[in-house]
Amino acid sequence: MKTTTRTILIVLLGGLCSIAVLYKVTISAGAARTNRATIMQATSQSEEKVIHINAKKFEFSPSTITLKKGEPVVFELSSEDRTHGFNLKEFGIRAEVKPSEVTRLRFTPDKTGDFTFSCDVVCGGGHAEMFGRLVVTD
Repeated sequence: MKTTTRTILIVLLGGLCSIAVLYKVTISAGAARTNRATIMQATSQSEEKVIHINAKKFEFSPSTITLKKGEPVVFELSSEDRTHGFNLKEFGIRAEVKPSEVTRLRFTPDKTGDFTFSCDVVCGGGHAEMFGRLVVTD
């Protein structure tokens, strides 16, 4: 029976960090399809939901985001006009959002409730009104 040795990369996601692990796998010809399906299934279960958040004077879009507790997500933040901030104090998350760049934040909510995110970089006269709402459910 013919065997094949392959190196695969598995990324483990948890909290605010990722760990990449390389595995060397030997697959016999008859088992190749089964192993491939198992690897693909494991990968799809660990995928994070991606939420695009756009910042511009003086609003975030979407302004309300609903998530489930314990479900990992990636916030992809972008700015249309200037540097803004993204601050979700209750979870200790903060980032600068620069024009023409995408800032990615991995996040897994660990508590339920209504939380406010805001711009913490002064961006003009309406800056104090630049905030959004995060709702985390069970």
